[in-house]
Amino acid sequence: MHLVTFVHDGSTRIGALQRRDGQQVIVDLSRAEPRLPADMIGFLAGGGESRALAARVLADPPSEALLARAAVRLRAPIPRPGKIICIGLNYRDHAAESNAPLPEYPVVFAKYANTVIGPGDAIVLPRVTEQVDYEGELGVVIGTQVRDVPEAEALACVAGYLPVNDVSARDYQMRTSQWTMGKTFDTFAPMGPALVTADEIPDPHNLSLRVTIGDEVLQDSNTRHLIFTIPQLIADLSSVMTLEPGDVIATGTPAGVGAARNPKRWLRAGETVRVEIAGLGVLENPVVAQA
Repeated sequence: MHLVTFVHDGSTRIGALQRRDGQQVIVDLSRAEPRLPADMIGFLAGGGESRALAARVLADPPSEALLARAAVRLRAPIPRPGKIICIGLNYRDHAAESNAPLPEYPVVFAKYANTVIGPGDAIVLPRVTEQVDYEGELGVVIGTQVRDVPEAEALACVAGYLPVNDVSARDYQMRTSQWTMGKTFDTFAPMGPALVTADEIPDPHNLSLRVTIGDEVLQDSNTRHLIFTIPQLIADLSSVMTLEPGDVIATGTPAGVGAARNPKRWLRAGETVRVEIAGLGVLENPVVAQA
C-alpha cells in the first residue's frame, strides 16, 4: 500500500495512492471504511486490523471513494510525527567527504514537527542564513510500540518507508557540537509523497537514492552503503527510548551534499529539489526565500 495523508474539500484524511486506467487516483480510506481512523498515526496504531480493513477496501474500492490525484493536496504522510530521529554520518562516502572518521556508534540528532512539510510544499530559505543544504534520505516509519527490541526482530516493527529531505542550515549546524539549531528551521523536513508499507519493500538495504535539481545530479547512491543498518538503528534507539507508531527515523545521507562540494552548493530560491528512492516515489519541493 502507498498510504497518503491528503486534503480534499477542506478536510484532511488518509488514503491510498493507486494507478487505475493509467491514471493516478486516491482511494479515500476514511470515506470507504468508516471504521478506519482518519489520521495516519491512528491507522498505524491499529496494526493488523487497520491493514486488513484497508486491504479489503483497496481490492474493490467504491466509486464514491475514488478521487483524481489532481483533486487533492498531498500532505506529509505523517504530518506531525511524535519523534523525528535522524542519523548523521551513516554512509561511508559521506563520512569521507565530511573528513570525519567512521562512527563507532550511530550519530543521533532530532528534528521536530514544525519542520515537516509534504510533497509540493515550499522549503523556505531563512533570512538569517545563506548556507541551506539538501540531504536525501531513506525514512523508516515505526508501526508498533517497542522498547529493547532485538536486532533480529527489528524489521517487524517497521510500518513502511518514505523519502525524506534532511534540509540543513550548515552555519547554524556548525556553531556548536550540537546540530539542533541548523536542523530545525520551519520546513526543513520534507517527507513523502507516500508511506509505502514494508510488505512492498522486500529489501530496504538495496534501494537506489538520487537527489537532483533540474538536470544537476547531486546525490546518486544506494542504501546498501549504510554503515548502521535499519535493524541496528532500531535496536540501538529502542534500548534508550520507546519507539511508537508514526515515529520517523531518517537513516542518513550519502555523498554529494552541498557543503562538501567545491565550490559549495547551497539551495537557491526558484529551484526545485527532487529526492527519488526506488519503489518509494519522488519527493519534490520548490525552494523560496522567506517573505
